[in-house]
Amino acid sequence: MLKKETMNTIDMPVLVDKSTLKKAFSTMAAAKAMATLYEDNFKVVSKYVHATSRGHEAIQIAVGMQLLPQDYAFPYYRDDAMMLGIGMQPYDMMLQLMAKKDDPFSGGRTYYCHPSLRDADKPKIPHQSSATGMQAIPATGAAMGFWYKENVGLDDTTVNEKPVVICSLGDASVTEGEIAEAFQMAALKQLPILYLVQDNGWDISANAAETRAQNAFEYAKGFHGLEAITIDGANFTESYLAIQNVLKTIREERRPFLVHAKVPLLNHHTSGVRMEWYRDDLEEAHSRDPYPVLLKQMIDAEFTLDEIAEIEHAATEKVKRDYEKALKAEDPKPEDLFTHDFAPSPITEEAGERNPEREDKVVMVDCALFAVEELMRKHKECLLYGQDVGGRLGGVFREAATLAQKFGDERVFNTPIQEAFIVGSTVGMSAVGLKPIVEVQFADYIWPGLNQLFTEVSRSCYLSNGKWPVSMILRVPIGAYGSGGPYHSSSVESVLANIRGIKIAYPSNGADLKGLLKAAYYDPNPVVILEHKGLYWSKVKGTDEARTNEPSEDYVLPFGKANVVQEIWEQETKETISVITYGMGVHWALNASSKIKDQVEIIDLRTLNPLDEETILKSVKKTKKCLVITEESINNSFARSLAGMIQEKCFKYLDAPVMTIGSENMPAIPLNSVLEQTMIPSAEKVKAKIEELLAY
Repeated sequence: MLKKETMNTIDMPVLVDKSTLKKAFSTMAAAKAMATLYEDNFKVVSKYVHATSRGHEAIQIAVGMQLLPQDYAFPYYRDDAMMLGIGMQPYDMMLQLMAKKDDPFSGGRTYYCHPSLRDADKPKIPHQSSATGMQAIPATGAAMGFWYKENVGLDDTTVNEKPVVICSLGDASVTEGEIAEAFQMAALKQLPILYLVQDNGWDISANAAETRAQNAFEYAKGFHGLEAITIDGANFTESYLAIQNVLKTIREERRPFLVHAKVPLLNHHTSGVRMEWYRDDLEEAHSRDPYPVLLKQMIDAEFTLDEIAEIEHAATEKVKRDYEKALKAEDPKPEDLFTHDFAPSPITEEAGERNPEREDKVVMVDCALFAVEELMRKHKECLLYGQDVGGRLGGVFREAATLAQKFGDERVFNTPIQEAFIVGSTVGMSAVGLKPIVEVQFADYIWPGLNQLFTEVSRSCYLSNGKWPVSMILRVPIGAYGSGGPYHSSSVESVLANIRGIKIAYPSNGADLKGLLKAAYYDPNPVVILEHKGLYWSKVKGTDEARTNEPSEDYVLPFGKANVVQEIWEQETKETISVITYGMGVHWALNASSKIKDQVEIIDLRTLNPLDEETILKSVKKTKKCLVITEESINNSFARSLAGMIQEKCFKYLDAPVMTIGSENMPAIPLNSVLEQTMIPSAEKVKAKIEELLAY
């Protein structure tokens, strides 16, 4: 039963009406029949790994039945009964079970009960990964999106009841560090979210005693402002009434709750990990089966045994029919592999005035600042958050200076030191219709955010079959400058370039940065903009070209369009070379070739993904030689990969091997300025490499 000391703000109703019990029992009978059918047809359905809700059905159905179309749900991989509770049919679930073409969640791309749903009459479900804790941050981001919209007057006033976010978690996942980040922000900002923790006492083969110092109810007590209750999640009536009151409180008071629901696990962890291999508590678990509990509640509500049998029979027969139908459904075709990696971008051509008459040229950091200010002034859906970007400092590089004062603390705000939350919350923010611009303070700090960037942000569009692209901008100051040392100087583009599903910009000057920022805002896909901190103010010798006339407000620069910053003609009597580079490399190349401009063509990539292969290959075929410049350590780098592509596609045109130059292959950039300069490239080093290649 509910722990009374946790119920000080919730008054419990006393009953559940007969129609609710009937619907719940029909849904539970279907969920149970599905689990039984899957087990009886194990060799057929276990081609793709699946898990079922058996033992968890009562709490899941209690939640699913009470969600509204304006709500957002982030289930986990055992929540198939919850899916039935919101109105999905067994057939829908089985299409995903068998990875069929018409799987409504992913088109056959992802596992059973990894839902993503955007139906008008059901709660919205953004893309779900394997959901072993990673979903808590995107879910909290959605709740933060509602918090923001309500604070600035963007909330939907046509609905009678305010939306809530449900984040469903297995008990084992609560030990994840990202869960703490989510709880912290929910409690800090009082977000309208329910964390439903289904506690069956097991991870896979490890049990709670081995892996958890406390359960989720006890853990939540450490987060002041996050109210928690603990219930018997195998008792439908208790679960339904508790959830009813928690949801009512969240809808009205806009604050977070955690419901800790004790449940038995009555089926395998997954079809690939059989319970009989390691479980020694099966008899005790079956004594807490929610099915006979609900059956008794039906009898107590004066349903006859014949009525109950008829409901069971109808549910079981529907499951069988849906299974036979799903077996015959069409598989995806090979060409279906190649859809929805990105949503189409409206920005396909350069537009606006790039170089208007100005009194003074503007440093790169100010071009970015002005771009964000213009976007925020024009679009109330645009907001900015990250570490130290709020009004007190305005960013450690002053890249957000004055924005909080101009737009308010709801739109420009500091986060804790939580890179995972900063990155992953954009999934939920985007899902509720916002456009977050977020910052990681230095590229060296991005690593805790990579789980969210890779698992949630980058895959959302593809694995939801195009339903949920994540529209966000992640700004990342990058590169070595001014003895930043090993924790403020790294280059990380090779790691990012290996994350499919994100776009990556790396501009070399202020005009490009402004145009790319604007294009990124209107792009429905996730964009990472790498901004070299050594170019921000052009304080590094030889980087004056990073200063530009600030482009007009309507200037946009499409992704995937490289710039020929130094163009030459095809020559018969002189050796020529194409330099392919980006960011600081552009300035090294310009300075290195200042006395041989007629022999060196310089291509500024501007974006690393998408990559303008056409411009690169056209240049290399003309000059017959190529040097790729990067600031990264060269081994296993994006630059080496790019050189390999050029070598492969231009081999018959080349007069020399494609060469690369980058930083020395050391574990980190040292603090000492002599060591720093020894490690990274320079105009002098690039000049020597160009001369070597020209003489080849």
